Amino acid sequence: MLYLHVFLALWLTVISWLSPALVKKRKLVWREEFNTTGQPNAQDWVYETGYIRNNEMQYYTNRPENAHLENGNLVIEARLDSLPVNGQVAPVTSASLTTQGKHEWQYGRIEVRTKIPSARGTWPAIWFLGKNHPQVGWPACGELDLMEHVGFDPDTLHFNIHTKAYNHSQHTNKGQKVGLNNPAADYHIYTLDWTKEKVDFILDGKTVFTFRNEGTGPDAWPYDQPFYLILNLAIGGAWGGQKGVDVQALPQKFYIDYVRVYQ
Repeated sequence: MLYLHVFLALWLTVISWLSPALVKKRKLVWREEFNTTGQPNAQDWVYETGYIRNNEMQYYTNRPENAHLENGNLVIEARLDSLPVNGQVAPVTSASLTTQGKHEWQYGRIEVRTKIPSARGTWPAIWFLGKNHPQVGWPACGELDLMEHVGFDPDTLHFNIHTKAYNHSQHTNKGQKVGLNNPAADYHIYTLDWTKEKVDFILDGKTVFTFRNEGTGPDAWPYDQPFYLILNLAIGGAWGGQKGVDVQALPQKFYIDYVRVYQ
């Protein structure tokens, strides 16, 4: 009987040790490899158009000049322009693509491989908003910033969350700045690993920031709902334009190699 008790104790220890690994096994449920030509698939992507947010300089369009597929990448290009808009001229254009209403996910592991631009005034981002954004607005919907980069601070990557309780408007947002020498020189993989308990932000396989569910409700943790992905390249604006914009450096390109979602 003693041996049986010892065996059972050891077995329970092994099971408890294995359980986290077993739980983390996920299957690929959606992928976008951008391996065709032309423009992104309208069944998967929605364009934001217009002057959208943050007092940014660019006008977002749905034109191939600003978003197209090339050599296995989605290329978002910010460029000098003279686009007629409501009787005026937009001097800078770019693109912002989302999966809103097409693909939205609750929990899982989302990987995005990209190569960012780096000129003063550029502001590329990989980020997510809650599905209920149209109903409750920001920041109550929640925001997950998997990667942001501002060109005036070229050797720093930013990872942040925004909620009703924690957001930049109140100077309470939570996140992490990560120093990386010339991140624009090559591709990097940005991964969001999201469960009911926490969200891990991962850069090239290394966890750089973790936000945990405090159990205090949706004001602090609005992440028990589906979120949609946004890929955009902004120019200037409240943050990206803090040190001005080098318009002579345009065009600038944001390359997205793939998006993969595991659940």
